[in-house]
Order: sequence, then structure tokens, then C-alpha cells
Amino acid sequence: MSTECTTSARKSRGRPKQFDREAALSKALNLFWRHGYEATSLADLVEATGAKAPTLYAEFGNKEGIFRASVEHYLSAFAEHSFVALRQTDLSVAQAIEQYLRSSADLFTDCSTPSGCFMVCTSSALSSSSEDIANMLRSRHHLQESTLRDYFEQRKQQGEMEAFTNSALLAKYLVCTVQGMSVQARDGATRQDLQLLVDVVMRLWPQLSRIGSNQTAAE
Repeated sequence: MSTECTTSARKSRGRPKQFDREAALSKALNLFWRHGYEATSLADLVEATGAKAPTLYAEFGNKEGIFRASVEHYLSAFAEHSFVALRQTDLSVAQAIEQYLRSSADLFTDCSTPSGCFMVCTSSALSSSSEDIANMLRSRHHLQESTLRDYFEQRKQQGEMEAFTNSALLAKYLVCTVQGMSVQARDGATRQDLQLLVDVVMRLWPQLSRIGSNQTAAE
């Protein structure tokens, strides 16, 4: 080996490894997703990410900061894909909702990630001592519901849904359905199981999409 190559190799070995924020968040997210916020320690995060504790503190502040960043990472990397259909103007309302539900089912049963919805799984495992985290997750759940409600209101204004349809109730119904699918996936339901549930919802869709404030699905 030449002197130049030897010098280069020594410099490379001595150079500190650059912190990869996205890679660390992916590993932290996976850990929180599997075990929950409270059951995951900083030591667990250090081991999973391969970063030293001072590096994690400098980047995120504390464990809560890592978790909050993991939530944002989940929303942008995973959950946001479920809402893509709602922005496609060439899809009918029924087609957009079906894609929304089916993409959620696919996410909850993806073998490359823990089962279920990260938001639902972590919310259900919190105690009263984590009120700030619980409030943050609750606000995210409400955002999902309001996104669906606003979508229905927009489609009503465009004449694609009945004006009397209760957008808020319909949005809440779909969010409850998605959260139930998450619980089912966590309990071992397969992708096929969840897709069959979506089939049922879509068979009911003509009635669901016409529910007013004083109606039930059976009417």
C-alpha cells in the first residue's frame, strides 16, 4: 500500500461517524411501536439506534423529544400515504375512501413494521403519568378525523355527496373502523382479514354516505 493510501485510510478510520437522524428515528419509531412509550428506556434507544446518549440528548432533548420526533416521522413516512387518495380529484368519494381503508389495512399488516397503527398502539399503553404525550396523540387522532370531515364537506359542496350527510359522524365512524382494524392486526389478524372488513364497509357505503344527523345505518 502506498504512503498516500495509508494516510487516507488512517484519516478515514479516525473520522467520527456522522449521526444519521432519519435512520435513528426509524429505529426509535420501531422500538416505541413494539413496546410503547413508557416501556422504552433511553438505554433501549441508545442500543437500538447505535448513537450515544449525549448525541440523542443533543439532537432531541430527552426521551419525550425522541418520541415526538418519532410521531412526526411515522406520520410523514407511513400514515400520510393513507390520505393520498383524498387528494386525488379524479377518484369518486367511494373510491377514495376504499383506497384510504385498504392502504391502512396494508400498513397495519406490513411484515416490515410492527403490527397495527403506531398511534393507536402507543396511546393504549399510556398511564396517567404521561398526560402530555397522551394529549399530543389525542390531537393527532382528532386531526385524522377532521381531515376526513373536511374532505366530506368539500365533496358535498361539489355536489358529489348528499347535502344532508353528517360529515362529522361519518368521519368518526371511519376513524373508529380504522382504529378497530389496528387492534385486530395487533391481535393477529391478517391482511386478508382486514381487507374482508373493508369489503363489508364498502358494501355498506351507499347507506353510510347518506346518513344524516337523525338517521341510523339501518334506515
